[in-house]
Amino acid sequence: MVMIKHSITLLFVVFAFHYSSSTKVTYNVLKFGAKGNGLLDSRNAFLKAWGLACASTNPAIIYVPIGRYLIASAITFTGQGCKSKSITINIDGTLVAPSTNYYAIGNAQVWIKFYRVNHVTISGGTLDAQGAPLWACKSSGKITCPKGATTLGFYHSQNIVIRKLRSLNSQMFHILLYACNNAKLQGVSVSAPGLSPNTDGIHLTYSTGITILNSKISTGDDCVSIGPGNSNIWIEKVVCGPGHGISIGSLGWELEEAGVQNVTVKTTRFIGTQNGVRIKAWARRSNGFVKDVVFQHATMINVQNPILIDANYCPNNNNCPNQVSGIKISNVVYEDVHGTSATRVAVKFDCSKGKPCNGIKLKDVNLIYGGQPAASSCSYVAGIASGLLRPTSCL
Repeated sequence: MVMIKHSITLLFVVFAFHYSSSTKVTYNVLKFGAKGNGLLDSRNAFLKAWGLACASTNPAIIYVPIGRYLIASAITFTGQGCKSKSITINIDGTLVAPSTNYYAIGNAQVWIKFYRVNHVTISGGTLDAQGAPLWACKSSGKITCPKGATTLGFYHSQNIVIRKLRSLNSQMFHILLYACNNAKLQGVSVSAPGLSPNTDGIHLTYSTGITILNSKISTGDDCVSIGPGNSNIWIEKVVCGPGHGISIGSLGWELEEAGVQNVTVKTTRFIGTQNGVRIKAWARRSNGFVKDVVFQHATMINVQNPILIDANYCPNNNNCPNQVSGIKISNVVYEDVHGTSATRVAVKFDCSKGKPCNGIKLKDVNLIYGGQPAASSCSYVAGIASGLLRPTSCL
């Protein structure tokens, strides 16, 4: 009987320890001086909450109640030295940047930055960078305008989740992942006017294992841009428009550049965009590459360039290198791409003379221009085509 009682007591102690060690602790930013009136700077309150969450030996929650919280200057949350095995930031409110003084964050690389974090989740809420005054400065031609800040950036981080987050009117990129591993973005909403400059929705660089699901992106640049060094990227059920489409690139600016591989983009919808699915590379020497890409089940609605490979990329024909692109593009599949083109040439493969595209596959492409089948254009490209093909393949 004594042994049974001892065993039961030991089991209870073990269970209690396990339960207490996994119990989440919550830090409400209001308790640290945050103000939800959009007027008083809440930056230090957020840093205090992060510091306690980071130091906790339990999983931690940082809670941001309904309200508008001014983050008046760039802020960095670092994961170095964190004890907590996971931190969740639950946002019911809106984080806002200064509305008129765009210099407050305009010379910072990132407005809200996470550096070397692990198992961080951002859930809900809105980030409003109020970028319109900076866009106006840039469009006026002034040379004193700051470059502008990315709204939300994760650097050298892993096991990231961003869900049901809304990003409004970023000065530059809305969301950026740099050198990250294993990230899932789901139910994200990005919104900026079609003429807002360089406001890419989601930009990926040197990252692997990234999934983007069930998101809507309306912006003035690429809805999703996939830069050098990315691999194992999965994009599904994304609606894009306005914007410049979903782009791999631009690539090839550097001679020594990491390639892009294993990218899947499926079940997407493009509405009035400049491009649909695009691969773009500068016409200059580079040892980079793009390979093993699948674009599948894409709907185009009045899209200027539904399918595009541009190995002579040079926006606005400004300072064009006018060399031969060194980016090797191979094994790219376009399957079930359908809808309407805003221009006659709906399928354009403008590949490099020095490194022609090969392994390009078209299957069941049906694109209409003005009620008639559109046209296709091919330069330095080899591949195969099958199934329903409108326009007629030029491969």
